Amino acid sequence: MNSALLKALAAMRHWLRRLFSRTQPSTQVAALCLRGRPGRREVLLVSSLGTGRWIIPKGWPMRGRTLAEAALREAWEEAGVKGEVGALPFGAFDYLKQREKTAPTPCEVQVFIVRVTGMEQEFPEAGRRILRWVRPVEAVAMVEEPRLKVLLGGL
Repeated sequence: MNSALLKALAAMRHWLRRLFSRTQPSTQVAALCLRGRPGRREVLLVSSLGTGRWIIPKGWPMRGRTLAEAALREAWEEAGVKGEVGALPFGAFDYLKQREKTAPTPCEVQVFIVRVTGMEQEFPEAGRRILRWVRPVEAVAMVEEPRLKVLLGGL
């Protein structure tokens, strides 16, 4: 190989190393909505807007709200959930958020348990998502994210 090509490859390797060393996952929050009692517990799954795959309600942190409060707000916006949210995360999972015009964004999702006390019929994303209550074992089979499967399997 000639020296110009070697220099170009070295520069590219250096640039790629800098690019990927700065890439930290973005934080999102999610609500693991539960109803029923142990042994008869159900989990709420919602369809994603873009791909239609099964997920739990999730979104971005919100100014003026704790991560737990933001997770509860996402559960209401996406599924009409009213409930009580735990202050500490139950766990976390990662995924690549697909975007229309840019590269996928790596995200780490902090998951908070929400004990559902009621469901509203009118909420911001009503009619845009399909809601489904399922047993945890069914939820494991329906979601794609491996670490989310582990969290659901631990219920």
